[in-house]
Amino acid sequence: MIPASWWAAGLIALLLVILLARRPAAAIAGFLARTCIGMLVLWLFRIPGAALGLSLGVNPINGAVLGALGVPGFGLLLLIRWILR
Repeated sequence: MIPASWWAAGLIALLLVILLARRPAAAIAGFLARTCIGMLVLWLFRIPGAALGLSLGVNPINGAVLGALGVPGFGLLLLIRWILR
């Protein structure tokens, strides 16, 4: 049988892990949310972009660039597309 002190130590260790992991988990969740919004923007840009002769692929990498950099990331993706053309 495990003594109560071991249970208490395990519970304290578990609480410490949860408290220390909360901030990185929130940062990762925020980045994933911004990436999803970036992919939505790319998806919405498909039709007007095609009319203007601009096209960007809707994929997780482009979404992550938009999620991390925002509007400047959109300009960066367009610039890279123009240079590689």
